Amino acid sequence: MAEAQKSQARTSQDGPAAPLWVRRPEVLHLVAYAVAALVFAGQLVAVAVRGSDGATALSVLLAGGGVALSWWKPWAGLVVTSAASFAVTAVGHDPLSVWMMAVLVLFSVTFRGMRPLVGTAVVAGFFLGAFMTVGGFRGGAIVGVAALFSAIAGGATGGALRIHRDHWWILAERAERAIATREIEATRRVTEERLRIARDLHDVIGHQVALLSMHLGAAEIGLPEGAESSREALGSARSSARTVVVETQRILALLRLGDDGSEEEALRPTPALSGLDGLIASFEGLGLDVRPSIDLPTGFVEPSVGVTVYRVVQEALTNAYRHGEGPATVEVRERDGMICVTVENRVAPDAASGGGLGLGLVGMRERVESSSGRLTIDRDGGRFRVRAEFSPWGAAVR
Repeated sequence: MAEAQKSQARTSQDGPAAPLWVRRPEVLHLVAYAVAALVFAGQLVAVAVRGSDGATALSVLLAGGGVALSWWKPWAGLVVTSAASFAVTAVGHDPLSVWMMAVLVLFSVTFRGMRPLVGTAVVAGFFLGAFMTVGGFRGGAIVGVAALFSAIAGGATGGALRIHRDHWWILAERAERAIATREIEATRRVTEERLRIARDLHDVIGHQVALLSMHLGAAEIGLPEGAESSREALGSARSSARTVVVETQRILALLRLGDDGSEEEALRPTPALSGLDGLIASFEGLGLDVRPSIDLPTGFVEPSVGVTVYRVVQEALTNAYRHGEGPATVEVRERDGMICVTVENRVAPDAASGGGLGLGLVGMRERVESSSGRLTIDRDGGRFRVRAEFSPWGAAVR
């Protein structure tokens, strides 16, 4: 029963519903025994109606006892039921009913996982032995062939249905693992992106607010005497800056809930354009062939833009490492007053469908848009290309 409940749970995922006998494998087992019991009861009635002697009744009871024994001891019950064909044939009774009971027990035994070839050999051996010895080949070759093939049919049917049931279960397990893996990957991506945002918020926004507060303080000190209204305004601005810092810390605490990162990870410097060489070197250390062409702008670049450029290159190289083959080209340069980023690689054959790229690309697009940039992703001739454009000042790209 526990096995049946387990299989039923396995087939509850979306997709084609498993047959009832797969979800409830004990059904076929019970049906086989119910039919065997009906055959046994019918044979007892026939013995009583015909007024058969005690030997005939005992041989039928032996077959029924074998069926009952097989419920707890499959192999022993199968041997006893099959051997009853000798007793029934020896007293001159038609062994058909005993054969039916033995075949049904064989079906149940093989469906429960016993070796079908061994079980079939046991039943066929007893059937043919009784037919050729005490039966004296009564009924001719047709009866012998029927006995042989009935045994083969019982064992083959039980074994085949078990294989089919196990195949359903394997498919269900694979589906469960795939769903679990997808959920784990999605959770990991979301957590990773949340922590990246937390670090950027702390290092970029926090740094800028601190500079703002410092400049406001310097402006307040430099005010001439009598400029009380300006001094009050600057004081209010400094108070607002402190409020921003407090609120930023509160948001950081929420974003870092569940952060299992190490202290070293937490203290890592803010990603920036200057860190691109180190980023590329880290991927080369993993075995990725990176061919960079980096020409960083000499003027001012908004820190948030530098972080986004770094993250775009990082995510694109991660995809190239996981889903690509051959070298990956990285180009970062200033063109017509814009920072242009292009990462291109050849897609591996087993990743042609784009599996595994969706979540990272969604996060990349959201990050680029948050910096008022423009992102283009295309796949052409088996190559995967990521292009991004930013204004150094973080203004919207038209």
